[in-house]
Amino acid sequence: MKTPTDPPIHDLLSARWSPYAFDPERTVSSADLKALVEAARWTMSSYNAQPWRYIVGVKDRTPEVWQTVFECLVDGNQPWAKNAPVLAIGLTSVLFDHNGKPNKAAHHDLGAASASLTFEATARGLVVHQMIGIEPDKVREAFAIADPMEPLTALAIGYAGKSDLLEQTYADRDARPRERIHLDDIILHGTL
Repeated sequence: MKTPTDPPIHDLLSARWSPYAFDPERTVSSADLKALVEAARWTMSSYNAQPWRYIVGVKDRTPEVWQTVFECLVDGNQPWAKNAPVLAIGLTSVLFDHNGKPNKAAHHDLGAASASLTFEATARGLVVHQMIGIEPDKVREAFAIADPMEPLTALAIGYAGKSDLLEQTYADRDARPRERIHLDDIILHGTL
């Protein structure tokens, strides 16, 4: 479902959607998942550090990883994420490998990588719902994650499902119109 934009933008950008409803009957192929991570791999980053990493659990292929990722989500994300065939954790190294100094762009770079992953997913008919609602300490413990790697986000990946699979609160969110702040409100100084 494309969202009308003014001015028009690329279809992949206007069609991208982060639903709560995932089809629990459809899995995501290994080929598609590899392409999503490949899209993330080729994302730009400060000093080409590529500080992002992912933990990927596929419900029907690595159920123990999927379940552990699921248990690291905050309670508010579990009721809808339970239907996603793929759950992932996005991590970032907060120090540069080349000099050991703090990487102030690490979170930005993980976001950019996850955006690239999301657009590749959209091109393949998949949807991605990114979330900040994770328990980082649970991730560290469950997957033996050490500093300077920082668990930051989670991603639910799959095919859009029907809202009747959701609790009403989440179904209502999926039914809301997609809106954004006005274009003029994004530019603080200068002009387009």
